[in-house]
Amino acid sequence: MIGTDKNNYIIGRSFSVKKLGINTAAGILDIINTILVATSWFVIGFAAIGEAGGAKGATSGAATFYYIFVGVGLILHIIGLLKSRKAGISITGHILGIIGTGIFLLSPALALGTFVLLIIAAVFTLKQSPVASK
Repeated sequence: MIGTDKNNYIIGRSFSVKKLGINTAAGILDIINTILVATSWFVIGFAAIGEAGGAKGATSGAATFYYIFVGVGLILHIIGLLKSRKAGISITGHILGIIGTGIFLLSPALALGTFVLLIIAAVFTLKQSPVASK
């Protein structure tokens, strides 16, 4: 049986791993970023159309909003990767989160790949399973 004890440690038959708050924060931000990435094509696209019609700076302002949120997600995943490795927690979610946020920061045109990777990253990051021992 797997559960948690009073000190917030994951307990099981042969392991004990502390749950990290940074993993929970990264997982929740992945869910938020998934929703934002899903809307980014429409918002940035409509801003570009508006800019073509005469509005100035609408596209860069809209894109900056998404870049900030996804950039914070990238930073959380890097910190979470380092802390999870020390604590003996699986880093699969953080690796997927780093790849997902990285490809969005390269180009918002790759939002579909980011969307899929962030959903999977959120699941693995929130799971906080211990590293399998050899």
